[in-house]
Amino acid sequence: MENYSKGKNVEEELERSKIPIKDMPEDFLWMQVKGGSKMANLLSHASGILEDKAATTVVWSGAGVAIAKAISCAEILKRQFSIEHQVTKLTYKTVEEYWEPKVDGLETLVVKRQIPIIHILLSVAAIPDNNQLGYQTLQGKKFWQKEQSSNSKQQQSYKSKKPFKHKKT
Repeated sequence: MENYSKGKNVEEELERSKIPIKDMPEDFLWMQVKGGSKMANLLSHASGILEDKAATTVVWSGAGVAIAKAISCAEILKRQFSIEHQVTKLTYKTVEEYWEPKVDGLETLVVKRQIPIIHILLSVAAIPDNNQLGYQTLQGKKFWQKEQSSNSKQQQSYKSKKPFKHKKT
């Protein structure tokens, strides 16, 4: 690749109409997360819209390195507002990289890559098609409820035992 220099990138733009989730309301809030987006800014904007009841549905979209940030924002908002309905879809977008030759006689190289995209729909209201792939609900459960299970009782019994001390030899 020492005989080539990186040229332009051509990539598909995300479009509101191409979000692959069925039965979405017309007035949803679309949060496009980028790699350099500040989570505090994204969350304060989305929280303000939901608090004002200007929208009851939010779609978080992130591509490539922004996927983790989009998931984190969706999870924080979901817990903050106890949002019960979620649909998650994964898609891809195509990016074409052009490499220009530095040496005469070589052709321009075009490298096509597929970049993953996540779309997370959060809805306060019930979603009409709850049988679609990627749908999940809390089914009346609330976040952060303490549940006593046998596993947590075991952990409590371990905590009550004295810590192990090394003997000096």
